[in-house]
Order: sequence, then structure tokens, then C-alpha cells
Amino acid sequence: MVKLLTGNELLRGDVLWWAGEGWSLSIDDAVAVEDGEAIIAREAKDERVSDLALIDADRADGRWRPVKIRERIRSYGPTVRADLAREGQDWN
Repeated sequence: MVKLLTGNELLRGDVLWWAGEGWSLSIDDAVAVEDGEAIIAREAKDERVSDLALIDADRADGRWRPVKIRERIRSYGPTVRADLAREGQDWN
């Protein structure tokens, strides 16, 4: 199991994923982090991303799969209206 870094874009509230050199809207762009606390400390100073958190994830079928259901829903969109989910993403 690896750690991914996630947060919310401050102005719009979008869920963001650490992609190594910056943030992405897609969990598919996320990279596993070794020293997440250092990245959190640095990125928190920028104040464009809030609620930074490290989450547990596994790799399944070449894609990241958050361990907790809450993070899967954050990653892939609502569970009741598939038309509002991010294109090409499935929270199951």
C-alpha cells in the first residue's frame, strides 16, 4: 500500500492530487509520495490548496484505487448521479 497526497483547490473546491511537480484534477496523474509531510509543509505555504491529506491507495488494473470508500467517492465523483462523475472514472 502506498500514500497519495490529496487536497482541495481553495477557490473552486475541486479535489486535487499531487502529480510530482504540481497538482492534477485526475487521480490517474497522482504519484506515490515517500515524504508526504515535507510536501504538505511546502504546499501549505502556497495557500492555493487546502485540506492536504495523505491517503492509502493500491494499484489495480493500472489505476490508483483509494482504500477508503470516502476517498474513492472524492476521486471518482458522486455515487448517485453517474452523469456528474469525472469522465472515464468509476468509483466502484
